[in-house]
Amino acid sequence: MGNRLSKIYTRTGDAGTTGLGDGKRVSKNSLRIHALGEVDETNAVVGLLLCEALPDEVRTLLTDVQHDLFDLGGEVCIPGMSMITGKQVIRLEEALDGFNEALPPLKDFILPGGTRAAALAHHARTVCRRAERALVALALEEAVGDGPRQYLNRLSDLLFVLGRVLNRAGGRDDVLWQKRKNA
Repeated sequence: MGNRLSKIYTRTGDAGTTGLGDGKRVSKNSLRIHALGEVDETNAVVGLLLCEALPDEVRTLLTDVQHDLFDLGGEVCIPGMSMITGKQVIRLEEALDGFNEALPPLKDFILPGGTRAAALAHHARTVCRRAERALVALALEEAVGDGPRQYLNRLSDLLFVLGRVLNRAGGRDDVLWQKRKNA
């Protein structure tokens, strides 16, 4: 990569445009840049979760997820590029199945809370869902591969399950929603 990032400011975006990975300039308010920002925020929130004490297998998985999200952002940044494949989606599905297998079946809705790590996993889940919606909106206007959308969909499910796993790792159960609790 050389010295590509040696100068952080370029002034090229001062007029409200930014460069895509293929060199094309687009508005900073374009659907593509919006989706890219949402993916970046998802990665940042996963990074916050990684600051917590986590079981080793969760830490390893989330570190791999961060690399995948960077690749996913690259795919969004370069129209026509394909970096997220079924392989990454299947890896998430296998992790999801493995973590979910040890959990008791859900009979009620749960609230995003319990331990700090679980709450951060739920926060990451909601940001991931927003990134998925931004990608769906982009796909209505421009060509986008199926892999990134599928990956974000599975990742949000995985983050939900990890919230439950992390509560148990911290000695807590699910925080159950109580219908009309304050009525």
